[in-house]
Amino acid sequence: MGVHAVTEDGVAGDLHATIVRHAADTVSGVPRPRLLTVTDTRARWLDQDQQHTWRAYLVGQTLLMDRLDDELREAFGIGLNEYEVLVRLSEADQHALRMSTLADAMRFSRSRITHTISRMEAAGWVERCKSGDDGRGIVAQLTDQGYALLVEAAPTHVTGVREHLVDIADADDFAAMGRVMDAVVDKLSAAHPEVDIR
Repeated sequence: MGVHAVTEDGVAGDLHATIVRHAADTVSGVPRPRLLTVTDTRARWLDQDQQHTWRAYLVGQTLLMDRLDDELREAFGIGLNEYEVLVRLSEADQHALRMSTLADAMRFSRSRITHTISRMEAAGWVERCKSGDDGRGIVAQLTDQGYALLVEAAPTHVTGVREHLVDIADADDFAAMGRVMDAVVDKLSAAHPEVDIR
């Protein structure tokens, strides 16, 4: 997950890429990881507090998304990605988006969005049709059944967001997190404006 574990003093312990194992360093014959000393000064390495915050963000986001996904699947048989499709379509003009636009908005490959929409179409939540603009592009259209599912699933989703994030954070801390994420989106969304649903 791209964890940069290099601290300001030049010691690295990247969870995936920079942990170096040496056969000579063993515990009961099992090699154990040693920290890799990094002397490259071209990067501004994270200090220990920044390192902790960065990793906490990565782990927290992974656990939060997994929990929200699990809760939707258990209650409604729908994953978090499919829930996002329903949300984006529900907020679009005429409850429809071009497949290419939807793929770009969700940062999906064309094949992945096709697979997702095919699964949702089989369940009756969306349908595909030719674009009314030029007759060539393919549009994903939210169905009445899909909209009803969104209305039913939304309370479960928002309850999870509150229980696992909003309500366990101090209000000032949560607002600060929002400001940080706003800054990130403001900086990075120019290349992908369709992603931004703030």
